[in-house]
Amino acid sequence: MRPAPLAAPAVMSQVKVSKRIRIYTAEDVTSHSSQSNCWISHSGKVYDVTSFLDDHPGGDDLIMSHAGKDVTAVMKDPTEHEHSESAYDMLEEFVVGRLGSSDNIVSDDWVPEDDFHPEQTDLGQDFEKNQFLDLRKPLLRQVWEAGFSKSYYLQQVHQPRHLNDSARLFGPSYLEVFTKTAWYVVPTLWLPIAVYLYVRSTLQFTLGNNALPLFSNDPVAPLRLLLVTSIPYSTFALTTACFLFGNFVWTILEYTLHRFLFHLDFYLPDHPTALTLHFMLHGVHHYLPMDRLRLVMPPAMFAALSYPFTRLAHLLFPAAMANGVIAGSFVFYVLYDCMHYALHHTRLPAYMKEMKRYHLAHHYKNFDLGFGVTSKIWDYVFNTVLPV
Repeated sequence: MRPAPLAAPAVMSQVKVSKRIRIYTAEDVTSHSSQSNCWISHSGKVYDVTSFLDDHPGGDDLIMSHAGKDVTAVMKDPTEHEHSESAYDMLEEFVVGRLGSSDNIVSDDWVPEDDFHPEQTDLGQDFEKNQFLDLRKPLLRQVWEAGFSKSYYLQQVHQPRHLNDSARLFGPSYLEVFTKTAWYVVPTLWLPIAVYLYVRSTLQFTLGNNALPLFSNDPVAPLRLLLVTSIPYSTFALTTACFLFGNFVWTILEYTLHRFLFHLDFYLPDHPTALTLHFMLHGVHHYLPMDRLRLVMPPAMFAALSYPFTRLAHLLFPAAMANGVIAGSFVFYVLYDCMHYALHHTRLPAYMKEMKRYHLAHHYKNFDLGFGVTSKIWDYVFNTVLPV
């Protein structure tokens, strides 16, 4: 029968194999600097030395003075604390990950150009250097199975990459097709809906809020009644006023959704599910900002986002007003998405050239400012203007 101590190395080996090595940022390490949660970094690796504090030959005070910091130079400094080769071997027992690349493409020095054409990313070199996402493979599964912290995800996903063709999000083509949307799909689908709602609003102002059957019961009723109903100019004025108010409502939604939903970075849980949802919602756009087929919202995504707001409109206003407001909001949404596409890929007149420089600066200069796409008005109101 073998002596019991010989089993210890096998147990240690199993522990090492089961450890999940993650990629962290220097900020991640800095956030672990307490007596009960002490991390350090050394030669690009990250170590959780909390359990070693009481056993450190030089005392825990020496480690705590460097908690959350890089100790590569310190451990080589004989005047600070001389370390033997066995000390370095022991350190490997506490490794929890490694530091990722800290190179930044986004920079405050970025200067917008009227004819902006970024260089294509070297796919193999990018993955080898950053160990983030391999653009040669479907991306969503990689995010879901992420081996990086939230901090490293946010750092990398806001560093733009550029491909000639769209990267794949899903492996199966029957799923992939729903992630890509040509710009012209947006006006083709949503403008007729906006016109229909405008007509419905006009008839409801003329005949009464309850004069029309539900859409599910008789969807063509408004079009049929429009041909036989005399509509006074005052009714058109009322509907148009609601429509214009809807335009105004959209400008607020554009800003608030972009800032407080799409860029919900600080409050994002450090969990693969949250990172995957963030990537699907807006992260992929910052990661691949020039992807022509992911610059406008897929119809299903806009339908899901707009549903609670359309329900709210019907709770706040009578049916005639609600439909007019929704029609105006939908038209400005179409303007927003088509303009967003144009800001990335089209030669533009003077005003839109300025907005193009402004929006591209949001991607390449500072993604924490400049949330307006069709205008800067709410950036001025909420003090998030991005100097360009």
